[in-house]
Amino acid sequence: MQQPDFLLGHLPFWIVTYALSVVAWSCVGRWLLSIFVPPDSPNYIWRAFRTLTDWAVAAVAVITPRAVPGALLVPVTALWVFLIRGVVSVAMFAAGMVPTVAPVAGGVG
Repeated sequence: MQQPDFLLGHLPFWIVTYALSVVAWSCVGRWLLSIFVPPDSPNYIWRAFRTLTDWAVAAVAVITPRAVPGALLVPVTALWVFLIRGVVSVAMFAAGMVPTVAPVAGGVG
């Protein structure tokens, strides 16, 4: 049975899951850094986190109830992105787009 190339054959899976992971973990980093850095800080790491996550936080702000305080909006965004990544991964697995590990010839041992 011919297997697709491990990297290029599953490129959509790699790109989507990596991009969602970057956004989710950047939200976690932004939330933790917000403890120490003021919101208008010129710090380049803070600006990078803001640049990577502002669009996701704005999207989650639209669908999140107003009862959630603004300080918790970033971790809620991280949760949503992690959940979306899980759903997308399962959907890609069901579609056969996820790489699998081929069994070793001759079995284990």
